[in-house]
Amino acid sequence: MRDNPIKQEKLRKLKELKSRGIDPYPHTWGKAGWEERSSISELLKKKERLEKSAASNEQTEFFSVTGRLMRKRSMGKAAFFNIEDENSSLQCYIRRDDFSNTSLDAHSDSNNLSGFKQKNSSDSKPNIDKQADKDSSKTDINPWELWKLCDIGDILSLRGRLFITKKGELSLRLYDLKILCKSIEALPEKYHGIEDKELKYRYRHMDLIMDQKSKDTFRTRSQVITETRKFMNKQGFMEVETPVLQSIYGGAAAEPFETHFRRLNKKMYLKISPEIYLKKLIVGGFEKVYEIGKNFRNEGIDRTHNPEFTMIEYYQAYTDYKDQMKLFKKLVNKIVKKIKGSLTIEYQGRELNFEKWETLTLKATVKKYSSLENNKDQDNLKEALQLLPENKIEKASKEHVTCLDPDKTDFSDFFNFIKKLEPKGDYQKFSAALNVKILPKEKEEDLKGELTVLAFEILAERHLWNPVFITDFPLSVSPLTKKHRKSKHPLVERFEPYIAGMELGNAYTELNDPIDQRNRLKRQERWAKQEDSATEDPHKSLSDSISSQSTESAKKFKAASKNPADFQPIDENFIHALELGMPPTGGVGLGIERLVMILTDQKSIRDCILFPVLKDKS
Repeated sequence: MRDNPIKQEKLRKLKELKSRGIDPYPHTWGKAGWEERSSISELLKKKERLEKSAASNEQTEFFSVTGRLMRKRSMGKAAFFNIEDENSSLQCYIRRDDFSNTSLDAHSDSNNLSGFKQKNSSDSKPNIDKQADKDSSKTDINPWELWKLCDIGDILSLRGRLFITKKGELSLRLYDLKILCKSIEALPEKYHGIEDKELKYRYRHMDLIMDQKSKDTFRTRSQVITETRKFMNKQGFMEVETPVLQSIYGGAAAEPFETHFRRLNKKMYLKISPEIYLKKLIVGGFEKVYEIGKNFRNEGIDRTHNPEFTMIEYYQAYTDYKDQMKLFKKLVNKIVKKIKGSLTIEYQGRELNFEKWETLTLKATVKKYSSLENNKDQDNLKEALQLLPENKIEKASKEHVTCLDPDKTDFSDFFNFIKKLEPKGDYQKFSAALNVKILPKEKEEDLKGELTVLAFEILAERHLWNPVFITDFPLSVSPLTKKHRKSKHPLVERFEPYIAGMELGNAYTELNDPIDQRNRLKRQERWAKQEDSATEDPHKSLSDSISSQSTESAKKFKAASKNPADFQPIDENFIHALELGMPPTGGVGLGIERLVMILTDQKSIRDCILFPVLKDKS
């Protein structure tokens, strides 16, 4: 897209424009006696009226319009061309004979009427009044000559009358022309646009010029945010803003981006979630708060992940996760119906039905999709099932286990099952734990909880097409969530909504017990930092119980437990807020881009982010 023959020709024309006294980059549109500027959409609405007008089929009224020149079709002494503005395209027509006796300043700031007798003259051909332009004329170039110096990509200001061609297309007959910006870079071929996805993201400005569908995607994105805000405000929520730069990160299991506050000589983090601050506002007495804003997580980039993304996160006092299921469903369905006009839509060639939302527990979903009956296309599933202890017993009367039951499978067998399904996964932490001779039962339960989530992601996630709430997650992966009030297992009251195989959000019955909250965060921190922790032996620390083994595997286990995404540092200010007292609260986060993906039929999240993160070209 750098120097090429097309660009060289554009530069030649730019030089000629300047040599003839024309500024190819004026400061503003400057109507200079012209009519108020119309949008192309406004002009297109006049077609029906024009079809019923006089036999001349040309309006007497003049219109001024601006847009980017996108197509030219020269016919010697005349030309048809198309200009586009933000929303629409308009065909235009220019004829040399209309300007054969014209000499005027096409870019003067006043009296630039191209010699029309009067604004609403019915003449189809201009009658130039040279005296009117005598004082202001600075150039000897008329609109036809100026047109010949225009190129695809130029931004033009046009004045003319509407008419309908023999083929029935509404067109603007040109009587005056200005160049508002001379384009010197070549655009891609109009009918193919930018086919290379990498170029679309890197040169988004050019993608938006060439691809109307891209524009429509981002219009929909804007509408999603607008409708979300309207819905939340109508429900009585107050919109707030929380800090992007935070001294302690928290609110999600993610690795943060680090920066440095030079004036205070202090390490800071870009926020991974507004959760902690929004809960402080609930403590402070606001009962319904929300924020729509950017979050930053130092993680990989794939079809559904971008390190910088937009979320709405909201908290409502005196509710729990079941209340928030109802509100979440109401919010999403309201947006879908508003934008698509129906609760049954199509995404990637398949129907999505928002009429009915299903609810499944995490473990039940794992059991369902770990069976060959429900997951015939899962690689290595049959071999993985054969690794389970029950299937190793060679008895003729013994029935083979047909699925994985997280509650009945011990840690080592669970891990071997997962590793068989995904041999290339990052399992350093789990592998190291297997080689520790005495692994505390508490930590083994934590690791099993993480494996349950992994099993869900590998086996079940992609099958969850129509809207479904996945509930009851392991306590070990939910440090900010209340324990499940009914379950005998270490579970919490949490749900994640899934649509089209994607997680759209996360929600909790929020933990408001300050002592329990501190203990959970300390427990995570001890494991990450190998500090002392209570075990079954109250006189022996967790760190000691592993270090005393003096094995290389124990050292590896310690090293593998230092991932910042696996724990949240203790925020004493947040604990202080909980100690003051936070009412029972339900909280929800919803990823804006993933919802936009579904509503615009986009396969990748990067198609719903105007300027996604990219590798350097080098």
